[in-house]
Amino acid sequence: MTAVTVRPIEGISLRRAAFAAVVGYVLLQPVIYAEFVLDPQIVANNTAQTVQNIQTHGDVFAWQIVCYLSNYVGDIIIAWALYLLLAPVNRALSLLAAVFQWVYAVLGFQGVLQLVDVFRVVRAGSYVKTFGTTQLQAQVDLLLRSHRYDWSFILILFGIHLVLVGYLIFRSGYLPKWLGIVIFVVGAGWVITPLRPFLFPSVNFGWFFILSFGELLLPLWLLIVGWRLKAPVPPAVESPAA
Repeated sequence: MTAVTVRPIEGISLRRAAFAAVVGYVLLQPVIYAEFVLDPQIVANNTAQTVQNIQTHGDVFAWQIVCYLSNYVGDIIIAWALYLLLAPVNRALSLLAAVFQWVYAVLGFQGVLQLVDVFRVVRAGSYVKTFGTTQLQAQVDLLLRSHRYDWSFILILFGIHLVLVGYLIFRSGYLPKWLGIVIFVVGAGWVITPLRPFLFPSVNFGWFFILSFGELLLPLWLLIVGWRLKAPVPPAVESPAA
């Protein structure tokens, strides 16, 4: 295996970068709570019930918004940490991977603003008087669907980020190759899955939901082994004889 010449970026070691990545992944976890515990108050194809749920349990919906915000803050930290961690392999490619995740996070923040608009429209009684019940429900339905569709589509950017990260991990020499393969495959899945309705409408990608959890192997590995992470030492260069 070819040795990698490692120059610390701004004095940040690979160990510290690994720790920062783990912190970022911790901030991602509340979105799982938001999706599977809090999200059921949004009733599919029943906007009237959804509006009633938000009116009755507005604090729960507000916490869901906070969980999404935590997720995107975590994405920004992870992008920065993985850039530092993988820059020794290929700095330009590592930066490109970070940019894809940063753009994904920014667009994700924009999507969260749609949920803020839903909260404001439903909880403020003046909008019911202005629009009427039917138009209010139509507005809420549009915002919720836009948030879901937009988020599904920008996952393509997140997938490209993972594909690049997986490749860099595979080439690194100080991270396991099998981990790079897993991350690469998960990333390819996130690129393909949002395009399924347009390119592969008859193909069932339900199995990918389970496969996507393979991404968690990266923070798990960094948590367990990252504190022992050492960059490979490049071979000494002999000076030419005088």
